This record gives sequence, structure tokens and C-alpha cells, in this order.
Amino acid sequence: MKIEKTFPSDSNGPKGFIHQFIHYLSSEKNASPHTCRCYQTDLEEFENFLKSSEMYLTPAGQIKIEEVDRLAIRKYLSFLHRKNRKSSIARKVSTLRSFYKYLVREQIALSNPAKNVATPKAEKPLPTALTVDEAFRLMESPKEKEQLRDRAILELLYSSGLRVSELVGLDENQLEQELGIVKVMGKGRKERIVPVGKKAMEALKTYLEDRGHVEANAPIFVNTRGGRLTSRSVGRLVKKYTRHSGVFRKISPHSLRHTFATHLLDAGADIREIQEMLGHASLSTTQRYTHISLGKLMEVYDKAHPRSYKTADPSPSSSPPRVGIDSHRGGGRGKGSSGEK
Repeated sequence: MKIEKTFPSDSNGPKGFIHQFIHYLSSEKNASPHTCRCYQTDLEEFENFLKSSEMYLTPAGQIKIEEVDRLAIRKYLSFLHRKNRKSSIARKVSTLRSFYKYLVREQIALSNPAKNVATPKAEKPLPTALTVDEAFRLMESPKEKEQLRDRAILELLYSSGLRVSELVGLDENQLEQELGIVKVMGKGRKERIVPVGKKAMEALKTYLEDRGHVEANAPIFVNTRGGRLTSRSVGRLVKKYTRHSGVFRKISPHSLRHTFATHLLDAGADIREIQEMLGHASLSTTQRYTHISLGKLMEVYDKAHPRSYKTADPSPSSSPPRVGIDSHRGGGRGKGSSGEK
């Protein structure tokens, strides 16, 4: 007698295959709690779609997991296009691909129906970054004694380029004040060491001294009730001080991470070193910042392109002018160049 495999599986209790997969991600793949929540939400949404479409159901209303095919995935894609961005759709299909890869490995499904399904090309918007002047004004916005924590948060985000989840997850024993470094637990629970600038370390030291004694395993940043600060609270904090500093663009904690990388790149830092500090697994992720480093781009242009020299004889042997702030505003390029508008 053939035993039907359903999704979720009654034979495996209330957890089902989704919960087995989430446990696998957490225990074997070291996925973060946030990643696990996203995967679970995506899979439950797919399950609800199949049930509402009455596709591949048993008489008891369970989904026959071995009958879900490529056509079902494509119908789901069509459904997603009505209300989701391309990046969200690509993530949901990637979730299904990983889920079925796991089911095939566990011999629960015979094949992966999402394996060869083409995903929409996701939009790649340029990262939002502050100028140096805007960043400095933002750092100086918290001035009152009761804002010492806020100043330390802003300084650390800009000084070290931490993800907001990494910042709120910091414990006191991860900070090495004497060495000027912080040990960060990043994506995939990979630990990395990140330098902390002098200004940020001074702000942290002042804040921690004001707090008094802090246990080694206690969170560095806490709320008014003494609990660990949340990512959402940091987002509201950044939004508030951004407005106070006179910047009215949409700036988030992640924008300060972008600002960190962009300013380092503009100052001549090696992109692989920036990759290491940001904790990017792929260099292509870090390379996004090369598209917004216009100051560096114009410096290279002014130095290298013969038609950019502001001289009477723009021959290749002519020496290019020294590049400063004014040249980035159009003073260093000759007639016909694309100066700042």
C-alpha cells in the first residue's frame, strides 16, 4: 500500500516538513533566527496558496508533496507578480528551491520542481549614502547627557559599518576598548573582527561609564527598561537624528553601513579590505559601492583623460592638475565636460 507524503506531514506530528527544514537551517546551516523566520513565512505562504487553489490535495486537505511540480511553481509565480516586487519574488522562489533540495536529500520528494524555474531579475537600486558633511552633522546631533547611548550607536554604525542586527546583538565582552576593535557575529553566525574609530570608541566609553557596571555577557545597548535594544528602535533613532541634522532623505541604519563603505572607498581603501570589514561573502556585493563613489571617479577622470586638463596644451605629456574638492564640483574639467549641474 502506497503511503502519501503530505505537506505538512501528519505522520511527523504538528511540526511537519516545514519545521524539519527550519530546524535543519538553524542547526546545520547556522542560519540566523531572522533568516529562519523569513524561510518559514515564505513556505507557509506557498502552502496557503496551494490550499486556496485546491491543488494537489488529499481528501483530508493535505498537500501531496510528491505531486507538486514545475507547473505549480509557475502558477505561484504568476500569483506573486500581482503584489510583490521582483526581489521578493526571487527570494520566495529561492526559498522553495532550497526547501525541495532538502526534501530530495531526505528522500521525501523525488525531484526539485523549483530547480529550473527562471526567477525575475531583481532590481539593484544604488545604496543610499550620506555625504561627509551630512555624516558629521548626524554624529553631532545627540548632544544631551541622556543621549549618550544614541551618540554611541550612531558613531559605531558609521565608524564600523555594522549591520543593525549585529549592533543590537553586541554584548560587553565583544568590545575590546584597549585594542579599538569589536568582535561581531555576522550572517551565518560567522565571527569577524572590525576596527572601531577613535571618536566611536570615546562615545562608547562615555556611554558605558555613565551606565555603570555592565556584566560581561550583558548587552551593550539597552532600552529604558534595561532590556536589549531592538533593530526597530535603532531605526526610529536614526530617523529622528537624521531630521535633526537637516537631512530629509530616507536614511536608515543600513544607510550608515553604505556611508561607511563609500567614504572608505573614496579615501582610497582597498575594496577587498572593505569586503572583509563588512563581512560580505562575495566581492560583487561590495562592488556596488563603486557605482556611487563619484568623487573618486571624477578624480581618476581629471587625472587621466587628456580632454579634462584645464591647460592650453591638453597633450598626453601635459601634467594633470591637482585634484581637490573644487575640481569635483566642475572646476577641474575643461569646456564640454559633464560638470556638476
